[in-house]
Amino acid sequence: MNAKTRSLLATLALVVCIVLLFVRHALIAANPIGLALQVLAALLMLWARLTFGMRSFHATANPTAGGLVTAGPYRYWRHPIYAAVLLFTWTGILAHGAAPTLTDLALGALATAMTLVRVLAEEQLLRVAIPEYAGYAARTKRFIPFVL
Repeated sequence: MNAKTRSLLATLALVVCIVLLFVRHALIAANPIGLALQVLAALLMLWARLTFGMRSFHATANPTAGGLVTAGPYRYWRHPIYAAVLLFTWTGILAHGAAPTLTDLALGALATAMTLVRVLAEEQLLRVAIPEYAGYAARTKRFIPFVL
């Protein structure tokens, strides 16, 4: 299976996980700290979207024209949008007011795994399309600046 197909299937599975968490009332935090983290996640996503521009709206991994973006949050993260999605999702699972169920944890784990599939597919395509991506990847972390 090629990288674009893998990324599309992973994106669909990720969306299903998030919808199921929402329907199960396990996506939105119920306490002030959790809500603050989710607001920060939303602001990070907005910052990344504004920095990257409209070219980032693709269902599949798809390197676009315009070159490598290393400004804004991309200075610290390779994937700030995915980091924001994971922060929002896991905060909701862990802080929605009740102890997370095994189903909620499984949906979170699947959402995380599908995000990683998407990221790896994107990176595979970016390394081919943008030669300077390898150097950028060597100096920036995927999800947590300076850590992971």
